[in-house]
Amino acid sequence: MKSFIDPTILPSEITPKAIFEQRRALIKVAAAGGFGAGLVPWFAREAFAQAAPAGPPAGGVKLKTIPSSFSTTETLSAYKDVTTYNNFYEFGTDKAQPHETAKSLETRPWTVTVEGLVKKPQTFDIDALLKLAPMEERIYRMRCVEGWSMVIPWNGYSLSKLLNLVEPTSAAKYVEFISLADRKQMPGVNSSVLNWPYREGLRLDEAMNPLALLTFGLYGEALPKQNGAPVRMVIPWKYGFKSAKSIVKIRLTDQQPPTSWNMSAPSEYGFYSNVNPNVDHPRWSQATERRIGDGRGFFAPKIKTEMFNGYGNQVASLYAGMDLKKFY
Repeated sequence: MKSFIDPTILPSEITPKAIFEQRRALIKVAAAGGFGAGLVPWFAREAFAQAAPAGPPAGGVKLKTIPSSFSTTETLSAYKDVTTYNNFYEFGTDKAQPHETAKSLETRPWTVTVEGLVKKPQTFDIDALLKLAPMEERIYRMRCVEGWSMVIPWNGYSLSKLLNLVEPTSAAKYVEFISLADRKQMPGVNSSVLNWPYREGLRLDEAMNPLALLTFGLYGEALPKQNGAPVRMVIPWKYGFKSAKSIVKIRLTDQQPPTSWNMSAPSEYGFYSNVNPNVDHPRWSQATERRIGDGRGFFAPKIKTEMFNGYGNQVASLYAGMDLKKFY
């Protein structure tokens, strides 16, 4: 019998034989009730990541960084896991999609406008932002609302350094982040899954906390496009979706800004979205997590999730007296 390959199918869309066989074996295990259905996406990511590079590719844009006292000493997640398992809906809702579809993103030229309730509103070229303050390497543990986590060496500096430069007025209480929404470059923006552009926000005191990182790289190199290039936020005590990617505007306001996931599903995604093992998502528990990239794939054991993702010493005082089940 002749083999046939549809000429409309791209080579990158054809599953390698080894991965296909592993998936077929997984289906047999699942059919036998060997594990929960929730682990199927996990296995798909593990299989996909086998074809990804083990470390940053040669020839990447290197960043000069200094160590940070805010870093955890936990084992890093592998670069291939960090760059092939991404939530970035502008490039697709499947976690493997951004790795491929984000290649269309143009990160130069790029500007970020800081406006609103500030004394010195400015528009910054990305290269000017890169030079604004010394670049630190901060190894943060990151927790996703779906139950997986990673340990990632991010490169950037505290957002407070930028905010102090523009001088918030006494009326400023919140900081809003607005991401790029370009239908030509970002295929996911053509979908109705969210109300574009992607928006996120923090209270001003949260944004001024030194842990809130204005981020330009990971693993000592410029951010890969699928990870939010050329500039994003990283807020390690909150669930991952709070860390806006590919930012084009930062606005200071006196009113709590609307945020994308809260507008889409307010009963599931609150404005604060602090990592809290005591508040379940309506569709799953937040008490435990699975660490991606520990070498055991979908057999990785569950570990207990810590309040504020383990950063309570630095941020718990921000929420003193608040009902964190009400303000989830």
